[in-house]
Amino acid sequence: MAERPKFQEQQYAFAAHIRDPQHVPAPEGIEDRRMAIYRELFFNNLRSLLSSMFPVLSKLHGDEKWRRLVRRFMQRHQAQTPYFLQLPAEFLDFLQSEYEPEPDDFPFLAELAHYEYIELALSISEAVNDLEGVDPEGDLLAGVPVKSELAWVFAYQYPVHRISSDFLPDAPAEQAVYLAVYRGTDDKVGFLELNAVTAGLLNAIEANESGHSGETLLRKLAADISYPDVEAFIEHGVSAFREMRSLDILTGARNAG
Repeated sequence: MAERPKFQEQQYAFAAHIRDPQHVPAPEGIEDRRMAIYRELFFNNLRSLLSSMFPVLSKLHGDEKWRRLVRRFMQRHQAQTPYFLQLPAEFLDFLQSEYEPEPDDFPFLAELAHYEYIELALSISEAVNDLEGVDPEGDLLAGVPVKSELAWVFAYQYPVHRISSDFLPDAPAEQAVYLAVYRGTDDKVGFLELNAVTAGLLNAIEANESGHSGETLLRKLAADISYPDVEAFIEHGVSAFREMRSLDILTGARNAG
């Protein structure tokens, strides 16, 4: 393997020191006063960025513990992108795949980070809904309900949407927490807490390549879960359809058939 040019060796040494100044010496020939400026600049920029992208997580950690977590990210994670706006995804990957939790870490650390990242990713998503043939006021029962491209469904062990300094769960919820995180036509990001059935309904709508009507989807779902009163189930489904349309989770309905 060919040796790197000397200037490149200097760059690698510079970067290694910036990432982990406590354990990696600075390159020779650079005044420490100047090096300190770079150390603080890089770290503070990254800490500020991640604090703004993960506001709840950073607040819960407090300044010292948050600084320590950001430093570990700098030390241990090999980012695959140079773009600042993509670094939150790198931070999430670090927490999910590389970070070794400490005894005093929040048990919901990775899940809360995921939820906050999803809010960010949705706010800047360039996805556009194809509204051709979609009637915003269409009959969601007789027609084919259409889910927004800007509505994403997730299941969590913890109620991440409720976590704050006043609510710090120390154990997973008894049942999975389902959330639809969405961006409305006003470009504001919100969430709707679902149960397992409504989450299944939204997934069925998204996977409805055959163009089944809303009623057909509801009847199939009722059969799948052995719901005893199908007609009552359909009434509940209609209410769920209406709520999801009012929140722009559903964009409307296409004609069935």
